[in-house]
Amino acid sequence: MDEISNLIIFLLDWLDQFSPTALVLAATALAAGLAMIAGIGPGIGQGFAAGKGAEAVADNTENSNNITFVMLLGSAVAETSGIFSLVVALILLFGNPMIGVEGTAIVIASSVLGSGLAMIAGIGPGIGQGYAAGKGTESAGRRPEYQGLIVKVMLLGQAVGQTTGIYALVIALILLFANPLLALL
Repeated sequence: MDEISNLIIFLLDWLDQFSPTALVLAATALAAGLAMIAGIGPGIGQGFAAGKGAEAVADNTENSNNITFVMLLGSAVAETSGIFSLVVALILLFGNPMIGVEGTAIVIASSVLGSGLAMIAGIGPGIGQGYAAGKGTESAGRRPEYQGLIVKVMLLGQAVGQTTGIYALVIALILLFANPLLALL
């Protein structure tokens, strides 16, 4: 335990050499990059959907336009967590409300980092929604007469799956714009 305490003390002493603004700006740069890690989820999910779309078209070439429509619609929904992360990263880079805030630099910098880290939660919805898109596309290829019903169920499932990404966005925005920790400083 002493090693951890010594490491924390060393780190805090090292951080003390930087101005509060420099610490917040450094945290901003790191947070913007961390937020974009969430793009992994939509990438995996959309790749899965595209693969299932290709399989479905190979099995049912006469229905390729409908299969492609389902795949693209589902993939667009799967991208939302990546878009949320992009929005947070852009806010951090071009309008971070924490820059210039009075208070303890480590709390402000940690809040900024926390906003970026929160967006990593978007990996799950991206993968899950892409999986739903792939299965919806596969099903539309097998049973084109049920395409409307398949799309409805797919979109409902994707909407529920997006909640984690929305929670992450809410936490990131609270940390940036309505941070309750600043009142405790």
